[in-house]
Amino acid sequence: MKKPNQNKYTRPEGAGGGRSATSRSREKGAERASSRTAVRSGDVFLDELKNDIMAFFQINDGDSFTVDQIVDHYDTGDRRVQLMMHGLIAELVKEKSLVRNPDGSYSAEPDANTLEGTVDHVNSRFAFVIPTSPLGTRADRDNDIWVSTDDLNGAVDGDRVKVVLYTDSRNRSRRTEGKVASIVERGRTELVGRIEVWDTYGFVIPDSRKIYDDIFVPKDKLGAANDGEKVIVRITKFPDPRSSKQRFEGEVVTVLGMAGQNNTEMHAILAEFGLPIDFPADVEAEAEAISTKILKKDLAKRRDMREVTTFTIDPVDAKDFDDALSVQFLDNGNYEIGVHIADVTNYVKPGSRLEEEAFKRATSVYLVDRVVPMLPEKLSNGLCSLRPNEDKLTFSAVFELTPDANIVKEWFGRTAIHSNRRFSYEEAQDILNNSNGDYLSELQLLNELAYKLRDERFRHGAINFETVEVRFKLDENGVPLSVYPKLRQDTNKLIEEFMLLANKRVAEYVHQLSKKGDENTMVYRIHEGPDRDRLQLFADFAGRLGYKLKLDDEHLSGSMNKFMATIEGKPEAGMLSQLAIRTMSKARYSVEDIGHFGLGFRRYSHFTSPIRRYPDMMAHRLLQHYLDKGKPEAREPLEEQCKHASAREKMASDAERASIKYKQVEFMSRMDAEKTFEGVISGVTEFGIFVEITENNCEGLVRMQDLNDDFYEYDKDNFRIVGQRTKKMYTFGDPVVVRVKETNLARRSMDYTLVSDKAGRVTDAGNQHKSNSSRDRRSSQVSASRKASGGRRNEGAAAKGENRRGGRGRR
Repeated sequence: MKKPNQNKYTRPEGAGGGRSATSRSREKGAERASSRTAVRSGDVFLDELKNDIMAFFQINDGDSFTVDQIVDHYDTGDRRVQLMMHGLIAELVKEKSLVRNPDGSYSAEPDANTLEGTVDHVNSRFAFVIPTSPLGTRADRDNDIWVSTDDLNGAVDGDRVKVVLYTDSRNRSRRTEGKVASIVERGRTELVGRIEVWDTYGFVIPDSRKIYDDIFVPKDKLGAANDGEKVIVRITKFPDPRSSKQRFEGEVVTVLGMAGQNNTEMHAILAEFGLPIDFPADVEAEAEAISTKILKKDLAKRRDMREVTTFTIDPVDAKDFDDALSVQFLDNGNYEIGVHIADVTNYVKPGSRLEEEAFKRATSVYLVDRVVPMLPEKLSNGLCSLRPNEDKLTFSAVFELTPDANIVKEWFGRTAIHSNRRFSYEEAQDILNNSNGDYLSELQLLNELAYKLRDERFRHGAINFETVEVRFKLDENGVPLSVYPKLRQDTNKLIEEFMLLANKRVAEYVHQLSKKGDENTMVYRIHEGPDRDRLQLFADFAGRLGYKLKLDDEHLSGSMNKFMATIEGKPEAGMLSQLAIRTMSKARYSVEDIGHFGLGFRRYSHFTSPIRRYPDMMAHRLLQHYLDKGKPEAREPLEEQCKHASAREKMASDAERASIKYKQVEFMSRMDAEKTFEGVISGVTEFGIFVEITENNCEGLVRMQDLNDDFYEYDKDNFRIVGQRTKKMYTFGDPVVVRVKETNLARRSMDYTLVSDKAGRVTDAGNQHKSNSSRDRRSSQVSASRKASGGRRNEGAAAKGENRRGGRGRR
């Protein structure tokens, strides 16, 4: 008989012989199962023995075994246990987990205890397979399947796979474990990286921190790539499923430019996330062919509001203005406020190439130094941009409001407007602050109404999540000169409040137009309530820091808002607000009418940004369809479009964060090597502590191996690390002082050295610090050494600044 694969499940306690000496690869540092009591109930023993048997078959899923072979393998001489095993195998057959073969042997049912998911290769030693929920979004992280790299079966990060679960994992470890049975679909066929060229071949070192081997490129597939350039490489050969080594081969399809140059790196980020750089020529041509003239027939079916005072308020560097506000003071003491949105769907018609490309992109992408628009410039910055002193076609929500901001009347439909003024947020704020300037009374009125709308929103359960956004001052070459937090003033909140009002009322209005028993289909922006277990964990942690949260439905929003107000201005505010947000679900698009928890709205849509969001275009079309007395649209096709838009939104958000991180690393790489920074601990892991510098929000890692005053252990339940000897603790929110140890632009990562902690204890006195120039020289020496060795990878420690995988602390 072929010797079966061994693992820790193959000899259960009490079945004789003890456990196999050869154990299955496990996540290093993962919490082991707690020791069991000497006496266990019969049910517990049977359940564990049954799970062990099933795990044995799953690990040896290519083989079949007779009952006698199983009993023999477990080396049990106890007749009672042998009879139990016979009975448990019969149960597994009845449950269709095992198959009885014609020769009397048994094997694992191929589809038993399997599910589909996406590989998230977080570490060179292991990955998680993320199950996809029925709604197409990520399920709870606690349901992720832990898979050893050896068991990925040729799958790589981003692949959709079928994974076999080890049935006893829930009983014996913190996470369910499994192995990849098959690859359903490759997640990516192209990668971005820096190429190293030798005489007869090249290697592409991927930018992705989740790809752990370079891509071999034959000489005839190098194209025009030169050593040190950033390229896009198409994968022609994926890792062999029969090998634990990830061996790629590929061909260069695009040369982006020399690595390290701003334009190259921004294009590389877009390519890494599968985002476009340019529009296809036929899409540009279709946009250019659209007439810029507004004809009488265009105005015939529109409400003409060109004589009403109207203006836009946008960021100072904005080029597309997709929303404007109009103000009229009515004789009855009320006010008519119009929220006017660019009528994009007047120009982008179903079936056109513009429509096809807009859907494909689904969103504009905002990197640090550029915008990659959803629509060509002719539309986004021209025809559809509500520029001052130009007639424009719009889709509007017009409200009659009382001085208390109560809605008396509302109207929705297509309009024509003429913007009288373009304000930046700063200009409008100066007018409010100084009580002097253009349209002062209109701005003051809008600000007063916005405050009342906001107060009403919070009274009805909205939660005030304020997160810090960073901005950069760049020179003409895109080099960051400074990093600073974005300031949110009253004018920012004013615009936000009226956009929220329009989005909310559009959703409610479409619902109100429904005929009895036949509800209108609409695209909603939905946000489920928080996971209660995750919320309780956060409340327990906040409680250790002295903050109390009430989690019952009646008090949750008020308690959370009080908490957010309490932490404002404190060193731990950013970290705690981020943790609070993580307890919540992610907002997404859907035709399901389940409301928006965070905003406290029963119904909510996205209507106000059709220049940059495809779901807003969908909402415009649906609203007009129902205004024209149309019947409810089919739900399934719209839901699929919603899923696509949600996925593209996440991709764009990830790219934006990558560009911010790149510029933060670039900025910190220019710092004096001896300069110190005050910061707070923003994350705690088994491999170190993350520190966010207070003055610029740049986050880096202090590795556990660099905390050399003690041996620290990770206390996951209490979000801290603890020194074995000194019992010194580091936890979320602790103030520290750090110095930049290493920056890695290719990986967008930073390592810090801890200089002193909250007690002022010096932790690295006497350490030597090398300058950036010495690191660069070392990098050049390493590169030359690798070329001289014929391209063999240096298995020793990487040079500072050239740490290819970021060590143990990769994020």
